[in-house]
Amino acid sequence: MKKILINTLLATSFMMGCTPSQQLTSVKENKQEMAVPNSVSVFTTAKDTELRLSNTGNYSLSNSKQPTEGNVSLFINPDKQYQRLLGIGGAITDASSEVFYKLSKDKQEELLNAYYGEDGIDYTLLRTSIHSSDFGSESYTYIDEGDKELATFNIDHDRKWKLPMIKSAIKKADKSLQFYASPWSPPAFMKGKKDMLKGGKLQPEFYQSWANYYVKFIEAYEAEGVAVWGVTIQNEPMAVQTWESCVYTAEEERDFLKNYLGPTFEKQGLSDKNIVVWDHNRDLIVNRANTIFGDPEAAKYAWGIGFHWYENWTGSEPMFDNLSKVKENFPSKNLLFTEGCNEKFDAKKYQYWPNAERYGKSMVNDFNRGTVGWTDWNILLDQNGGPNHVGNFCFSPIHADLSTNELIYTPSYYYIGHFSKFIRPEAVRVSTAVSYDFIEATSFINTDGRLVTVVLNTSDDAHDYTVYLKGQMTKLNIPARGIQTLVFGIK
Repeated sequence: MKKILINTLLATSFMMGCTPSQQLTSVKENKQEMAVPNSVSVFTTAKDTELRLSNTGNYSLSNSKQPTEGNVSLFINPDKQYQRLLGIGGAITDASSEVFYKLSKDKQEELLNAYYGEDGIDYTLLRTSIHSSDFGSESYTYIDEGDKELATFNIDHDRKWKLPMIKSAIKKADKSLQFYASPWSPPAFMKGKKDMLKGGKLQPEFYQSWANYYVKFIEAYEAEGVAVWGVTIQNEPMAVQTWESCVYTAEEERDFLKNYLGPTFEKQGLSDKNIVVWDHNRDLIVNRANTIFGDPEAAKYAWGIGFHWYENWTGSEPMFDNLSKVKENFPSKNLLFTEGCNEKFDAKKYQYWPNAERYGKSMVNDFNRGTVGWTDWNILLDQNGGPNHVGNFCFSPIHADLSTNELIYTPSYYYIGHFSKFIRPEAVRVSTAVSYDFIEATSFINTDGRLVTVVLNTSDDAHDYTVYLKGQMTKLNIPARGIQTLVFGIK
């Protein structure tokens, strides 16, 4: 399916006659102000339709009436405000960049516009790996094996594909884009192993050397003109994977942060770089937070905690409430979704709708529990779900069929876009509630004062619903298996 030029579709909503004074936000005591809207534009993506981020109507608001039993209702209270958004985006991996540079120049430009351009979905977060992950054609590091002093450190490997693509994305993107990086494993010798694969532990005698490695990475990337927002300490530190991996107990990660990484950043003038702990699933996140954030000497170095969506669960919902527990226990620390993708690639399932709904459900629920940023995994993979040097082939929102030079847009791309295109960095989440559980929603006020609500319907039926906002209401309809973004404005 060809990409719709989203910017054209947005024109109706974003040119609704607002005066500059109506669009400006006055932030008082850190509260996001919102001009009371009298209209709403609706953008829709839905299964078994041609709707893909399509403008499906502009509606007026009228004085509200008492909601009645049996009506599907959505209640927005912009006076109750929560976290500010860092951004929404995805990862440029070795795999993404290898595929990217096999495309023709016009397709490369299309891909960059799709994610970062004005006609695309405006990503504002970008993650990459510190040396190799599984997604790439090979395993590598930035030093010669055994070089504890890091005398041979260089990022020449990244200069071939990954770094140029990252630079192109940053150039195309909104200036608010933030870039961060994660290691999948220290060099093999630092774990006392023959390779970086299949787990292992960082040996104590290499703690300082490994902390210095992060510094070298940041300095090398910033010398290339890529500003580094921060790092996560370790991708998936409780998983022995067939690919690059390294295991840390909660206590080991705490002590590495407290005694080595945090002080090293401080000593090297990198105190402004944000350090994210955990970077693994929601299931064990509370224990990791309790252990690290419960230690004041470790906690002072941690900006927040990262998480993925790959946990196993037996109920109907993933473990979203564990995020609430972390936020309740440590309200000053931030929640960041650092990775998610649909596994077990199958080319017959490019348009498999539950893959997209997984994104919609996770994003709504993660944001509603205090998450400040949301990062997808690979932004681009080939027609085989790779390259991946250990055969762990997965989906990405856009695939490239390199045999035909074609970009394949999956529904996941559009579902993510319902958030990333409309909810911008520094937006503030506001209270949103629904009256039936087959509808889910989240709302944010952007810095221009415009309110945005994303509504998700994972049922097999279309539903009429009524939105209640500041003494006003409007009646809308969401298609079966659909997602909508409501952009409130002033005519």
